[in-house]
Parts: sequence; C-alpha cells; structure tokens
Amino acid sequence: MERWSGRVALVTGTSAGIGAAVAYQLQDHGVHVVAVARRVDKIEGAVAKARQEAKNRGRYHATNATPGKLYAKKCDVGKEQDILALFKWIKDTLGGVDILINNAAIGGNDKISEVKTAELRLLLDVNVLGLSICTREAVQNMRARGVDDGHIIHISSIAGHTVPSSIAAVYCATKHAVGALAEGLRKDFVEHKSNMKISLVTPGKVETEFRDNRPNFQTEAVKNMPGLESEDVADAVLYALATPPHVQIHEIIIKPVGEIL
Repeated sequence: MERWSGRVALVTGTSAGIGAAVAYQLQDHGVHVVAVARRVDKIEGAVAKARQEAKNRGRYHATNATPGKLYAKKCDVGKEQDILALFKWIKDTLGGVDILINNAAIGGNDKISEVKTAELRLLLDVNVLGLSICTREAVQNMRARGVDDGHIIHISSIAGHTVPSSIAAVYCATKHAVGALAEGLRKDFVEHKSNMKISLVTPGKVETEFRDNRPNFQTEAVKNMPGLESEDVADAVLYALATPPHVQIHEIIIKPVGEIL
C-alpha cells in the first residue's frame, strides 16, 4: 500500500458500513480520502466508529504511514449534477483522483411485475447510472492528468451472480449490470494499452444498516444466516489495491461460512 500514500481516493457511500470501513483503512495507510454520502453529517463519525470497532475486535492493524486527510463531502450519486460538482471540487482542490471505490448502493424489495416506476428509477439511478458516471469522471480525470496506474473498485454483491427470490430481481439486475460494466471497462483499458485496473469486490451477506433500511429485502432464512463484518470487505478492497503493478484482481467473492445464497 506504500505506493498509494499521499494520493487521493474517492469513496462513495461512507456514512456507515462498508464505505466507512474502507475510508478509515485507506486514510490510515496514508491515502487522502474524499468520503461522500447523502448524509454528510454522519461521515466523520461513521469513519471514526469503524476504526474504533476494528480496534475493539482486534482487527485494527497500525501502519507506519502518516495518516491521510479525510474530506467529508455531500453527494447523492443518484444525481448527476451532484457527481459533476463533486469532481469539479476534487479537481480544483486536490488535482484529481487516483482511486475510486464505488460503494454507494440501495437495495430493492419489489417484484418486477409490481415495482413502481419511481422505485425502479431510483435503483437504476444509484446502482447503475451513478456508478457509471463516477467511473467515467474518474477515468477521464486520470487520463487528463497522465495517471496510468489508477484503480477503480466496484463493491458489488453476490446478487450479481444469482436471483435468490422474486422480490430481489430488480436489485439483482443492477448488480449483474455492475459486473458487465466492470468487464467493459477492463477491455477499455486494454484497448488504450493502459495500466489502470478495475476490480470487483463481491460480498455475500454483510451485517450493516443497508439491510435494516430495507426490512423486506430478505427472507427469514437470510435474516438468520451468518454475515460478514464491514471490515472483511474493506480488507478485500485493500488486498486488491496492494497488488503489484502487473497483477489485477478481476473479482473477489467473499462470503460468510454457512451462507445459503
């Protein structure tokens, strides 16, 4: 991770859970982190809480790096104008990004035969369009600055490989799309003879408030399954980032022991 010290990462969805855990780990490895969420007032507290929880569980690994700076910024990735304003701020203030962690997402709990258009649009706007616009802006910024070793990481879901129930169909469709977008970007990099990387981190069930906000998003069987901690997913992100320049992690699938999905 030493080569990332002093560089800039953008992490979306950092007001809780996986995003907060990724943000603190990057910051503590010397990376300057632009941490964004709709609930900007919760970001700094969530990142500090994730760090403290890791220490309490014996999961915190101190580094010799000087901690990076944390910039908490408000952004709704479902709104293109928010994303464009964010990247302008990053360019004007920090020069640009070297790492993009597309973590922000929302769940869905409607059958495709019953889903309301507003709900369908929200899922697509955040999980697919928002991710795609963030990726486009990050890659264009890197190319304009001559950065050829940047790394894009999409936090996907095991839902991108299955459709466990009828109520999960739309959400699963968005996560299947994330996988296709990642592979398309990899081929884009190959065509440009670029050394930039794109990776998918694909977790199974994770114990975060993501599920709490959508109580009907899971069956009783899923509720009773064991789950991952946010720290587990953040560790996978750092593993992908720490690979040497000639190694690219295409996908890490990480699931709790005993998961039935």
